[in-house]
Amino acid sequence: TITEFILLGLSADPKVQALFFVLFLGIYLLTIMGNLMMLLVIRTDSHLQTPMYFFLSHLSFVDLCFSSVTVPKLLENLLSKRKVISKEGCLIQAFFVLDIGGTETLLLSAMAYDRYAAICHPLLYGQIMSSQLCVRLVWASWSLSFLDAVINIPLARNLNFCETRTISHYSCELPSLFPLSCSDVTTNVTVLTVSSLLHGFGTFLLIFISYARIASTILSISSTTGRSKTFSTCSSHLATVSFFYGSALLRYLLPTSGSPLELIFSIQYGVVTPLVNPLIYSLKNKEVK
Repeated sequence: TITEFILLGLSADPKVQALFFVLFLGIYLLTIMGNLMMLLVIRTDSHLQTPMYFFLSHLSFVDLCFSSVTVPKLLENLLSKRKVISKEGCLIQAFFVLDIGGTETLLLSAMAYDRYAAICHPLLYGQIMSSQLCVRLVWASWSLSFLDAVINIPLARNLNFCETRTISHYSCELPSLFPLSCSDVTTNVTVLTVSSLLHGFGTFLLIFISYARIASTILSISSTTGRSKTFSTCSSHLATVSFFYGSALLRYLLPTSGSPLELIFSIQYGVVTPLVNPLIYSLKNKEVK
């Protein structure tokens, strides 16, 4: 019975590995600095104590955690000859990828609802987005994602791995583990697909409905300047949603084939998105500047 896996998602060439190490170390340090800076600015500036920035501070914390789940192990493997991870360590990493990634999708849907309330009901915004509702939405985001991970990971823990132990990826994610098992994974694949559909498309539907109402409100504004100004308040959030959702949904809903596209999708939502989110919200936001 296999008790450890080999992570071979990136190049085996030592020179390329050294280049990747410098690249991903730089990305990770910038990610930590950018998200900590956002947390510090939002916490210390009294003008940013609004529901939008309350959600944004939690998004920065989630991005900080998400990047820290996978990138340090990636950096370690790029420097070591034995690129191994124990079965327990692999499942723990997969648990946090599901938990934290799911939390991010729910936070993005909560932020979409916040933009809907601000644009479509500006006079009632303070009543709709009360501090109690914001706290409940954040707690719901963490709780539902934790439940999603708790449902999927114990099922994967019962799988047996007997032959192949090489994962064509830089981190442990459930879609990469299932093809390696010599057990019947039909139940695992079904549960993961159903939970991903409910979690991913459920939150995406909430975002879509919010922005459909926002678009209707924006189109009803007579002046072009007013439309542009109103839309600019949503552009940062739309950019974040586009970066994260497209790659994450494709990664978890498409059949695992070991193609380089799967690696690119994972790098986009697990490494690149936590880096660019603080840049998107700082460069496109006068209040943060």
